[in-house]
Amino acid sequence: MKKKIKLSDENKREMKHKISTYFSEERDEDLGELASQLVLDFFIEELAPHIYNQGVEDAHNYMNDKIEDLFALQIVRR
Repeated sequence: MKKKIKLSDENKREMKHKISTYFSEERDEDLGELASQLVLDFFIEELAPHIYNQGVEDAHNYMNDKIEDLFALQIVRR
């Protein structure tokens, strides 16, 4: 089952604004509402899952490292 990344309407508006601003400032192109929505949809569908999964993997590795650190707290009996 493929999970879908969901964003609030406020986050979508902010991201579309950032996409439009980027294209305007960096590429000297004006993107309308529909074009910025299509770019955002592409990022969410095609790129975001890879970035999300990398974050999950990074969190997993971090937690594993911290769990291994717990062994340093053991009381050594002589």
